[in-house]
Parts: sequence; structure tokens; C-alpha cells
Amino acid sequence: QVQLVESGGGLVQAGGSLRLSCAASGRTFSSYAMGWFRQAPGKEREFVATINWNGGSTYYTDSVKGRVIISRDNGKNTVYLQMNSLKPEDTAVYYCAGRSGGLRSTRPDEYAYWGQGTQVTVSS
Repeated sequence: QVQLVESGGGLVQAGGSLRLSCAASGRTFSSYAMGWFRQAPGKEREFVATINWNGGSTYYTDSVKGRVIISRDNGKNTVYLQMNSLKPEDTAVYYCAGRSGGLRSTRPDEYAYWGQGTQVTVSS
């Protein structure tokens, strides 16, 4: 059984920072590529960032490049999303996802494991 649990969301003013964490159960985390997705009310779930199994390759959606860093600590079974210079348009529920294939992906249908999400709200 694989379980992902996000934390670190909250309310922050525009220009502020948050670090989201995603803790994974089990011992297979180090073989998974991981991703962060977000979904705002009335919008489709969208890709934010992804990282391959060993952390050596990352990719970001254009809207967050330069403001967001995805990282992982395989020893802690945890992936992080450091978000800086937050904007109101970043407001969404952020989801952590994993795929056993190990290669990064921007497509939610390629991720088999999902967390429950954590709310990020950025005030103007």
C-alpha cells in the first residue's frame, strides 16, 4: 500500500513563501518519479513540477519557473515544493503524485499514486 500525505499549505500574502512536503509510505519511494499538480475551483488539474527518481532531472511549468523548486530526500521518503514570490494566481489545492516508472512526467494520467492535497491560498 502506497500512501502520500501533503502538508505545509496555508494562507500567505503575495510575495511570500511556502514549502510543501509530501511524505510517502513504504520503501519504494526512491524508485518513483514524483510530481506536483494543482487545481483551482472551476479549473482542470494542472501540472506544476516533476522530478525523476534520483532527483537529477526536474521540469516546471512556465508559470512557476524561477519561483518554485522541487526537490526530494529519498532517505526521508519525502518530496518538497519550495514556492517563493507567491502570487494570488497560485491559489489552489496542491497535490503530490508518484509514478513507479521513475521518469519525470507532466501528465496526471501517468501517475498512479496521489495524495489528498493541501490548500494554498495567496492573498493580494
